[in-house]
Amino acid sequence: MKKLRVRFLLFVYDKTQKLYRKYFKKKKRQWQFTEKQLLEFREDSLGRKLGEFYKKHGFSMIPKMENHDVHHLITGCSTHFEDEIAMQFLLLGNGKLNAHLLAAIVLGSLILPEYFRIYVKAYKKGKSMRPFYHWDFEALLWQNFEHLKDFIQQKKTTVLH
Repeated sequence: MKKLRVRFLLFVYDKTQKLYRKYFKKKKRQWQFTEKQLLEFREDSLGRKLGEFYKKHGFSMIPKMENHDVHHLITGCSTHFEDEIAMQFLLLGNGKLNAHLLAAIVLGSLILPEYFRIYVKAYKKGKSMRPFYHWDFEALLWQNFEHLKDFIQQKKTTVLH
């Protein structure tokens, strides 16, 4: 039964992600790197880690959706479908809000309710992290991955003068 529910969600995702890129990402340009070029970055860099992510999973870059894959690396969310939904909850907790994200959360919660505890935990994790959902990660591909990840995972603190 779960397989059928996941297949339905994958079908919906496949049909909506092209529309999402067309209408929500129309001003965004695709990255100027290929998966192969990412593997040529310094070993400890975000770019290299992203290239290794694509190679390990057999994925290719989807134009205008590259940041999504970086989000997997930064958050530690796997690419299993329930973790894809959990990542949307994390991004909501981090401050991201759009119709596509809300639709994924609502549909995912209704179709895979057995993971709701994981979704709530992911939301709280997103709240505890520095806001990163809007960052241009292409400009950060040269940065040390672990330092970047550590920086994001530290909640921004208020400084009083």
